[in-house]
Amino acid sequence: MDVKSIYPGLSEIPQEYKIDFINQTEFLINGEIRHWSGNFQKVLSPIYLETAGETKQIELGEYPKLTAQVALEAVDAAQRAFDNGRGIWPTMTVRQRIKHVEEFTLRMQEKKADVVKLLMWEIGKSFKDSVKEFDRTVQYIKDTIEALKDLDRKSSRFEMEEGVIGQIRRSPLGVVLCMGPFNYPLNETYATLIPALITGNAVIFKPPKLGVLLHRPLLEAFQKSFPAGVVNTIYGDGEDVVQPIMKSGKVNVLAFIGSSRVADIIKQAHPYPHRLRSVLGLEAKNSAIVLQDAPLDIAVSEIVTGTLSFNGQRCTALKMLFVHDSIFPEFMDLISQSLKKLKTGMPWEEGVDITPLPEEGKAEYLDSLVQDAVSKGGRVMNEHGGKFHGNLYYPAVVYPVNSSMKLYHVEQFGPVIPVATFRDISEPLNYVIESTYGQQVSIFGRDSGKIAKLVDPLVNQVARVNINCQCQRGPDKFPFTGRKDSAEGTLSVSDALRVFTIRSLVAAKDNSINKDIITEIVRENKSNFLSTDFIF
Repeated sequence: MDVKSIYPGLSEIPQEYKIDFINQTEFLINGEIRHWSGNFQKVLSPIYLETAGETKQIELGEYPKLTAQVALEAVDAAQRAFDNGRGIWPTMTVRQRIKHVEEFTLRMQEKKADVVKLLMWEIGKSFKDSVKEFDRTVQYIKDTIEALKDLDRKSSRFEMEEGVIGQIRRSPLGVVLCMGPFNYPLNETYATLIPALITGNAVIFKPPKLGVLLHRPLLEAFQKSFPAGVVNTIYGDGEDVVQPIMKSGKVNVLAFIGSSRVADIIKQAHPYPHRLRSVLGLEAKNSAIVLQDAPLDIAVSEIVTGTLSFNGQRCTALKMLFVHDSIFPEFMDLISQSLKKLKTGMPWEEGVDITPLPEEGKAEYLDSLVQDAVSKGGRVMNEHGGKFHGNLYYPAVVYPVNSSMKLYHVEQFGPVIPVATFRDISEPLNYVIESTYGQQVSIFGRDSGKIAKLVDPLVNQVARVNINCQCQRGPDKFPFTGRKDSAEGTLSVSDALRVFTIRSLVAAKDNSINKDIITEIVRENKSNFLSTDFIF
């Protein structure tokens, strides 16, 4: 495998996938698409072009580097739209808000081709996976709508307890700052943005540093689908735009998916931390435990996908393997065979598995982790493993990995697969227990008794235990969270609706005066909260 020959010449790019330089000047504040004339941030594609024997990284476009003043205008617009709960959006009926989100979804689908192409060029995601991310996001929105209908139906009745009449519904929290990750810049961003919106909050949305331009085609859809100030977008360096917004104290909810280091910096900037609710998806170092009796065909298939799907750039990726030493030779042989079948290339190539990495310097960082392991007794076990050129890094299986190596501890977030063997099950179990992360773990085996003995302690260490399958987020109706330093708050279609709201109660003593008042309010539809409206 010659990774240096992977990058294409301009003429080798299929016409339907070619893209022009994008000069994004637009941003959305208070229902107005404004145009920026200040400083801009260049966007480099992870894809290089081969020209006259040299490879050169493609300049994909540029986007606004907004100032603190503009950022504060965005938070003020969101605050006005919410208006202490008196705004048009938070006081709408659930049925009305659903119509706005449905309208946005239709407009969003019209831009599918543009968003998919930008996903490919901006973060190096394959065409197939880019389409999948878009379609999954649309389905997530539709599922959220149905979940909200169900939640509202359950809240549409009055309760009577100890001589008190009450109606309990969920109400919005206020202004939400949404910040998504670069690896799923559409899906994971909208997994917080849409639930926050549909439940009546006003949103400030900052795209990740990598994966900005792909949101541009949807600005008009946001503008036309929601009242002024309900959705606002900001761009630029976090220090310039995020810090001022948080320091204003006007943000009620922080929805952030990224590193714990950055999350801590953002949270600490808020002057009233007890007023701030945080919904955080952070790092993980998910491990796989391959038992002596594991079905190796299933285990290898799931592990290869689990470690290398989107180049291993997923918080849910398997990032440390523990294999029983009695089956290691066979396991390693099967892993090597599977890796040889993977296709390395450009995102538009059919059946491609390994594509260029979007983070600058990432290949060099991964190489430093591998070299650290090699210097301490590890070996690269697969052919061509660890070779790289530009932003393309060929997967490396490293064995044996132990606690003296960085690979044992850090989240590599890339196509490097650390492997250790074990005889005593306490070794991988202690690894999970001692880890600072607690998102998920995968167990591969056949013996129900052995698996059961692992499940019981592991569910108290991680948020999800997977049996004979890779770690993953979906299905989206399942809870997605983590223990320790891996998450704060829970996301799923239904959990997200709860995390961006609070249970609010209207109560009255059970007497004739109050009964008449409540009956009149409900019968004449005088309140959007006190209502028995049933959404089908």
